[in-house]
Amino acid sequence: MNSKKKRFPLFTLCAVIMLIGLINGEGKMRLEKAGLKKESFGKADGKDVDLYTLTNAHGMEARITNYGGTLVSLKVLDRNGKFDDVVLGYDKLDDYLQSKSFLGALIGRYGNRIAKGRFTLNGVEYKLAVNNDPNHLHGGLKGFDKVVWTAKALPAREGTALELTYLSRDGEEGYPGNLSVTVVYTLTDKDELKIDYSATTDKDTVVNLTNHSYFNLAGQGSGNILNHQLMIAASRFTPVDAGLIPTGELASVKGTPFDFTRMTSIGERIDQDDPQLKIGKGYDHNFVLEGQMGQLRQAVKVLEPTTGRVMEVWTTEPGVQLYSGNYLDGLNGKGGKIYNQRFGFCLETQHFPDSPNKPTFPSTVLKKRARYHTTTVYKFAVEKA
Repeated sequence: MNSKKKRFPLFTLCAVIMLIGLINGEGKMRLEKAGLKKESFGKADGKDVDLYTLTNAHGMEARITNYGGTLVSLKVLDRNGKFDDVVLGYDKLDDYLQSKSFLGALIGRYGNRIAKGRFTLNGVEYKLAVNNDPNHLHGGLKGFDKVVWTAKALPAREGTALELTYLSRDGEEGYPGNLSVTVVYTLTDKDELKIDYSATTDKDTVVNLTNHSYFNLAGQGSGNILNHQLMIAASRFTPVDAGLIPTGELASVKGTPFDFTRMTSIGERIDQDDPQLKIGKGYDHNFVLEGQMGQLRQAVKVLEPTTGRVMEVWTTEPGVQLYSGNYLDGLNGKGGKIYNQRFGFCLETQHFPDSPNKPTFPSTVLKKRARYHTTTVYKFAVEKA
């Protein structure tokens, strides 16, 4: 019996190594040719975390990490042809690991609040993590903003796309069902950042996914956002109680500080003696959007007068949460910038807060084997002086 081991010639081994290098190199070149670059961003939960840079034909750039599906930066032109980063964030992964402000993060399973961390579905009461005493907020103690997503580049006709996937196990943060989630970020050559959210489940559950980016169209860390001009396609909003839980009423915005049916600066009425503004310490309220839920339509327009930057928000969702950065308290942001109160605003497209406990609100129930899908698009342009 021949006991000699077979050995590969040295030149064969070298050829294999070179081939692997070529494949990896070609893969990297394909990504970069497609307008997508990948680099290491550190580790979380023992897993590799990467930072992906998407660039469109006009030089607009979005940087996204698979930790929390977070939009780290978004660079867009002003009326003078200057690029600035218009979202708040951090330079280092460690800051995201410690942060409680949800800067740029994907939010799930349930964006916004659920009263007392409880809801009943199919006759069964589910108890969720309470992390916003006494309520459940943005998915709980470890929501989708604190997990490492699986990422891959996608071919996209309209630009450059990054797909993120995550399996939320049955019972995670108290929610029923194994929920398989896919989120696709697409940076288009029309200067749009498009976010498509999809999910399926093996058990009836509730789902409400959103993104929690803080915007400042004058540039991140440049000052407060009170002079931004805002219009929201909503004649009603959902008033809240002292715990920021909707009362169930759909109240008219007419004659209130919540009337943004015409372009109005965010700061014009933010400090008025209004009970709802006092509860939120500013704006932290859901607006009931006009038009047909499920159809992509314009929900918001924002203008920053000094730079001329315009952002439109289009969505298939029934609501949008305007948050005026009331609890930003001196965060150390990108490039050494400090984020103080009202240095950024959020426009969280969503179903309404506490919908699982409000039968009159649009339902957030996702049935077994059904498919959840929503789309939100942030469109950028400039207005000449």
